[in-house]
Amino acid sequence: MATTARAAAGAVLVLAALLALAGAEDPYLFFEWKVTYGTKTLLGAPQKVILINGEFPGPRINCSSNNNIVVNVFNQLDQPLLFHWNGMQHRKNSWMDGLPGTNCPIPPNTNFTYKWQPKDQIGTFFYFPSIGMQRAAGGYGAITVVSRLLIPVPFDPPPPESDHVVLIGDWYTKDHEAMARMLDAGKGLGRPEGVVINGVAGPANPSSPPMFTFEAGKTYRFRVCNTGVKASLNFRIQGHDMRLVEMEGSHTVQDMYDSLDVHVGHCLSVLVDADQKPGDYYLVASTRFIHDARSASAVIRYAGSSAPPSPDVPEPPVGYAWSINQWRSFRWNLTASAARPNPQGSYHYGQINITRTIKLMVSRGHIDGKLKYGFNGVSHRDTETPLKLAEYFNVTEGVFSYNQMGDVPPAVNGPLHVVPNVITAEFRTFIEIVFENPEKSMDSLHLNGYAFFGVGMGPGKWSPELRKTYNLLDAVSRHTIQVYPRSWSAIMLTFDNAGMWNIRSNIWERHYLGEQLYMSVMSPARSLRDEYNMPENALRCGKVVGLPLPPSYAPAR
Repeated sequence: MATTARAAAGAVLVLAALLALAGAEDPYLFFEWKVTYGTKTLLGAPQKVILINGEFPGPRINCSSNNNIVVNVFNQLDQPLLFHWNGMQHRKNSWMDGLPGTNCPIPPNTNFTYKWQPKDQIGTFFYFPSIGMQRAAGGYGAITVVSRLLIPVPFDPPPPESDHVVLIGDWYTKDHEAMARMLDAGKGLGRPEGVVINGVAGPANPSSPPMFTFEAGKTYRFRVCNTGVKASLNFRIQGHDMRLVEMEGSHTVQDMYDSLDVHVGHCLSVLVDADQKPGDYYLVASTRFIHDARSASAVIRYAGSSAPPSPDVPEPPVGYAWSINQWRSFRWNLTASAARPNPQGSYHYGQINITRTIKLMVSRGHIDGKLKYGFNGVSHRDTETPLKLAEYFNVTEGVFSYNQMGDVPPAVNGPLHVVPNVITAEFRTFIEIVFENPEKSMDSLHLNGYAFFGVGMGPGKWSPELRKTYNLLDAVSRHTIQVYPRSWSAIMLTFDNAGMWNIRSNIWERHYLGEQLYMSVMSPARSLRDEYNMPENALRCGKVVGLPLPPSYAPAR
């Protein structure tokens, strides 16, 4: 009997494998995360950080394009929790985006299972806790999506020896709840106290074990993300040039750089050849554009070497002009395949007529003596009922009203209005968005659910004549773009992903104080071809508790 049962079980496994090979469904990857507080000493004093399975940074999600990712999150904090998957497009599935506008938070001492798919995506991304200022306490980790085996990668053979993640970011020693209270009281966060690299702060100790090891003659891939909350960072490796190969899901023209600016929320990949004299070398990340610069370093050691690193650490570049010129050098690799076999540059975005221009100017003001940020005179506030749920159940009255903000800034920069900021976009229209940052500090803007083309940027105010300066051929398709002080940046995209999607500042102080909005993109067909129904396991809160489910979207045709 036991032998028969084992044979039957074996037959089931073989059948499952054959079905998978036949393309019955994309593979599943399962993760179980226990999210807790822990204590780490990063900048000379112990402080509370957010750990995932006891780790900081959290576990790496390493997957292939189109894999089904299932993450069962157990919230063992004393606060509600959400995870956002930064840069994941969630085709037809804003239900898993993990922001207060799309999801009810996971209450303490409960669990929730996310299920999402990097649909036709490759590249380097990261996740983080999205409620309040929790992001400043850790809880983040890398997401790396590789191409399916049949899709060629535009690297010279042999492939890189190793694929390393480097999560760099500024760091505050303040408790994240204290940071939120400071902002609520109208105080600023000030400058960060330091920088961390993969959860390690400060200058590297040359006598400590290396963070990375090289073998002479090999090539290594470094996936770099700025997971901080405020400061742009410059990344470099002592004595080694870096070949840029990917940026937020797009293969790039493979130019060489001795250092790269990585702005808050941005990710990129470089290839590094181990072609120097065997020894130890510093990998360095330094803050940019703020007084009293901070740096952190880690050691790369050539195997078998005992030579200490040179104390002559390369300095970061100076000024904004250098950074802007570097951005202008980034180009999309038009001949490379991406997650699909067709060349990624076959999408001729520069030949599509713009149907709408949305100009978003950063607004700043005080309400009852407290600082607020916003766009076009509107500062966003979150609602007890997530916006997406209110829309889906058709109970928006008393929760939010659409289009409280216009497509152009008000003629007079008057007082800010604090409301849930939701604007609508017509499904599958090609739209231009111009961000203007009149502030004296850097901004970094992100759009959920999409990749866009960052076609232009420059100083001062934007005007239609500046479209002549746009790159309409090979701008990198990505999900973040920096906006320099008193400058503008322009993006283009097709709003073809139905759902409720956040447009926000990655500067988390600004984000917390209202510099964000939601874009509602609804399909007129109400078809499963365009958007999924609310998942059965979706949490409910606010006005939708106990309501009957709305009618299902129509079957896809």
